[in-house]
Amino acid sequence: MTRVSGRIVTPDAVVTGHLDLDDDLIAAIVPDETAGDDVIVPGFVDLHCHGGGGHTFTTGSAPAAREAAAFHLRHGTTTIMASLVSSPFALMRSAVDDYRPLVDDGTLAGIHFEGPYLSGIRCGAQNPAFLRDPSMAEITELVSEGSGVVRMMTIAPELPGALEAITYLRDHDVLAAIGHTDATYDQTHAGVAAGATVATHLFNGMRPLHHREPGPVVGLLSSTATVELIADNIHLHPGMLAFAARDAGPDRAILITDAMDATGMPDGRYELGGQEVIVADRVARLAVNGSIAGSTLTMDVALRNAVTAGLPLIDAARMASTTPARLLGLTKTLGALTPGLRADLVILTPDLTLKSVLRSGTRIS
Repeated sequence: MTRVSGRIVTPDAVVTGHLDLDDDLIAAIVPDETAGDDVIVPGFVDLHCHGGGGHTFTTGSAPAAREAAAFHLRHGTTTIMASLVSSPFALMRSAVDDYRPLVDDGTLAGIHFEGPYLSGIRCGAQNPAFLRDPSMAEITELVSEGSGVVRMMTIAPELPGALEAITYLRDHDVLAAIGHTDATYDQTHAGVAAGATVATHLFNGMRPLHHREPGPVVGLLSSTATVELIADNIHLHPGMLAFAARDAGPDRAILITDAMDATGMPDGRYELGGQEVIVADRVARLAVNGSIAGSTLTMDVALRNAVTAGLPLIDAARMASTTPARLLGLTKTLGALTPGLRADLVILTPDLTLKSVLRSGTRIS
């Protein structure tokens, strides 16, 4: 039996006491006011990450993906999705086969295809050379051959054939996300009605809101969709992060990194989806036009930034772990500090600085 002591953040309360671990599972929470002031939160679940530690998910390379996942694991992300950017179909198809062993062994929770069925007007750092309207032939092949591997796909709902594609994804247990979109408010709601359940990095890569045409931001916040928020204080002002998180609530808002391979690396020149990216003072921008190109964020910092922005620690932990785990259908296994669940936990100092990580009860760092 292993014991971890401190302020234990459960889905409903912060309990000062001991977390007892029995091999890879949480056995019990034992209250004890003398247990110390370390903060213990569930292992983070990142649904949107392109890489880190100098390694990328975007090229479909299994060795690179394994290293990127290991980098984020050391920062507390015990469950991670490999997000690709807009790419030729051949790369998307090969990634399904190459990443399957990593899904099977638990290194990855699956693949998120962010594109290529996105708006050219709102492409952001997506490579416009690879953008195209939704192709049911491509999507059906990816989903059928990638059963259990392809877990999410981002689509702009205003594109021809998008609603059919979204419904198909929903009906085949793949999360359909709305993002990189110039959709109107009504088109956004049509996408949600068709089956979309996630908003890809809310605000970023979207038509700005306007009081006469609310657009996708208000459309998504006013819907049942869960909204992704990049809490790096670059993509979103802390005030806007707090506003969106409070509006959606911790059961409909999740923290993501949108991290690229430059995360944890020195400033310099990098590549994303065939385009050059320059990283300076932790901000990644396309060399060609200065568009923000992903982040250099880790989930431990995202949690701290969310709390600093004014969100309660319990809510921030739910947004970083419990709610994304629910989207993936994993709440019977992980995502919270609850007896019977997998012993994935992150130990933080009182000021929420990373101290240690355990996955399945095994200390990682």
